[in-house]
Amino acid sequence: MLHLQSLGIEYGTLAMFVMLIGFLLTGMPLAFVTLLVALIFTLGWFDNVMVVQLITSRVYSFVSSFVFVSVPMFVMMAALLDRSGIARDLFEAMRLFGGRLKGGVAVQTIFVAVILAAMSGIIGGEIVLLGLLALPQMLRQGYDKKLAIGVVCAGGSLGTMVPPSIVLIIYGLTANVSIGDLFTSAFIPGFMLAGFYVAYVLFRCYFGDNVAPPPQTEKIPTSEKLRLLKGLFLPIVVVICVLGSIYGGIASVTEASAVGVAGVIASTILRREFSLTMLKGAAMQTLSTCGMIVWIGIGASALVGVFNLMGGIKFVSGMITGISDDPTVVILVMMLILFILGMFLDWVGIALLTMPIFVPIVKQLGFDPVWFGVLFAMNMQVSFLSPPFGPAAFYLKSVAPPDISLGTIFRSLAPFICLQILAVAILIIFPGITGR
Repeated sequence: MLHLQSLGIEYGTLAMFVMLIGFLLTGMPLAFVTLLVALIFTLGWFDNVMVVQLITSRVYSFVSSFVFVSVPMFVMMAALLDRSGIARDLFEAMRLFGGRLKGGVAVQTIFVAVILAAMSGIIGGEIVLLGLLALPQMLRQGYDKKLAIGVVCAGGSLGTMVPPSIVLIIYGLTANVSIGDLFTSAFIPGFMLAGFYVAYVLFRCYFGDNVAPPPQTEKIPTSEKLRLLKGLFLPIVVVICVLGSIYGGIASVTEASAVGVAGVIASTILRREFSLTMLKGAAMQTLSTCGMIVWIGIGASALVGVFNLMGGIKFVSGMITGISDDPTVVILVMMLILFILGMFLDWVGIALLTMPIFVPIVKQLGFDPVWFGVLFAMNMQVSFLSPPFGPAAFYLKSVAPPDISLGTIFRSLAPFICLQILAVAILIIFPGITGR
């Protein structure tokens, strides 16, 4: 049997990293790569086969967490929204507030994105919905193509930050911190980032040439206003039920997720859109998404468990903290590592692979892990947009007009990536924004 232990922890860590990259370049899914590497190092590093049981117990503790039940609930909400006309009516209703602004459709797109994020916390469905609803309308009205693309991708990615965010739930499970505290702390930063987007859009529209059409001047009849307002009612009720029950202490995150699913199903029934076909399609999409998350979680938990037993986490922690005596510099290095990983890996894998290493360092440096969780979620905002594998760009490309290339989409996202990096910097300089 190959004894990898003879390499020492330094070269063992390097060998593990090279092996991970090598298998990923073959196109093998991340979940299976992490499981395979974990198995190789378990058998190759340790003489005692009983170590396998320690790894499996770590995996079991991850997948058996009760809070994890909320993940499929929120995914189910997003899947049902995907198949109903709620998002379409919500977008139309926001015309009441953005119609008289120059760049009003772009602004209302961001507001709709925030409400959708507060309903489900999933980004993929939001970007596809906005790509189908908002992008054609903005292009038809003469908006700058790059601005329209950026608004859809950046706005649709707000589900990462705005509670109930799946990213925050997975971080809370991994870092063993209160998800309710994470939601409370992420509330203001999430709206701050949305505010940055709105400010940028208005600046471009009012001070740029031929960026947006002139604002609407025709008056909307009262009957039309009442019709449009109906589209706001049900989504706002669902948001109040989900977030209100959490912040009001009425329900836990898991219970609130079930309330949200019930609210969306009730909304589709009231709108006479509900059908068993819709429910089955949403359930299959939920199973597919959650299956991916669980498998990545199993693989990452196994790999981190092996790495911990090897002494690797202690080694990496010492290496990172040894970079500087200034704790802020250490945090910046962590952010840089997350930023680079975000260009190539899925956020679930990043959270489950890095947080068991980073969170103990954060606590050791005297920082609040809840604040760091919000910082992590903000960093993952960047990963959704950044090339070469920014998922937001690929989601939009799947529904965008044929003349919009992937290169055009990525170039359109550059200003919004800068705004996200600015938001990360502000959270580091002013941690009090999170209320911690």
